[in-house]
Amino acid sequence: MFTILKKESLAPQIDSIVIEAPYIAKHAKAGNFVVLRINEKGERIPLTIADSNKTEGTITLLFQKTGKTTEELGMLKLGNVIRDIAGPLGHDTPVHDYGHCVLVGGGIGSATLYPILKALKEKNNRVTTILGARTRELIIWENRFKEVTDELLLTTDDGSSGRKGLVTEVLKEVIEAGDVKLVIAVGPVRMMQAVSELTKPFGVKTLVSLNPVMVEGTGMCGACRVNVGGRTRFACVEGPEFDGHEVDFQGLINRLGFYREEEAQALEVFRKKKCKGKCKSA
Repeated sequence: MFTILKKESLAPQIDSIVIEAPYIAKHAKAGNFVVLRINEKGERIPLTIADSNKTEGTITLLFQKTGKTTEELGMLKLGNVIRDIAGPLGHDTPVHDYGHCVLVGGGIGSATLYPILKALKEKNNRVTTILGARTRELIIWENRFKEVTDELLLTTDDGSSGRKGLVTEVLKEVIEAGDVKLVIAVGPVRMMQAVSELTKPFGVKTLVSLNPVMVEGTGMCGACRVNVGGRTRFACVEGPEFDGHEVDFQGLINRLGFYREEEAQALEVFRKKKCKGKCKSA
């Protein structure tokens, strides 16, 4: 059992929880994730380890309440327990002394970049961080990034914070200024695809963190398979980060949509049970 020690609402439909998990905290590295199950009959879902504290034995998870399990997770309170958390899983981010690195985050995907940022700075890299969202209230952990990164650039679709526009527009300017050695992008699939297409002509190494369907997190089920460089790869054991210039993004998008109808039905049933017939129809 894993106890929730702290819970916070970061933005509409986005929460963070700090969980007591000494073993995972001790071994967690940048890029790792966990697979959790709220209760014995619950669905298994993958969540990135957004932060960890080895001294306190805790990990921090961020999640967006978009489905049955994440909505149920958001209903848990301080002191409640989560039945299973398996991890740390996946390969850790390859961190070396690259020079100038650029991190590009979209929406809640920005949380994945925070431990990567800290790891890159420990290797004395210069890091520019670009965070994008639809509007200001959806930018995650702005102050945390400011404390660590060398330069923080914000973009919003509506211009409510930073520059109005897309992260790729800002990234292009940073690359054209010269000396960028590595780009790491995390966020919506189309955003990661656009970043990869932008960096390829410049010859800038680009890593993307993929989020295919996952079940048990060890590669046995094969649900997380993705096409990278014309080969089938398993994101839970060979990723989640891959060379963005080799990823079949359209194939990933297609796979992500396989269970959309079932996910919507599960969420509807869950909400009806939660309401117990007292909720008004939309």
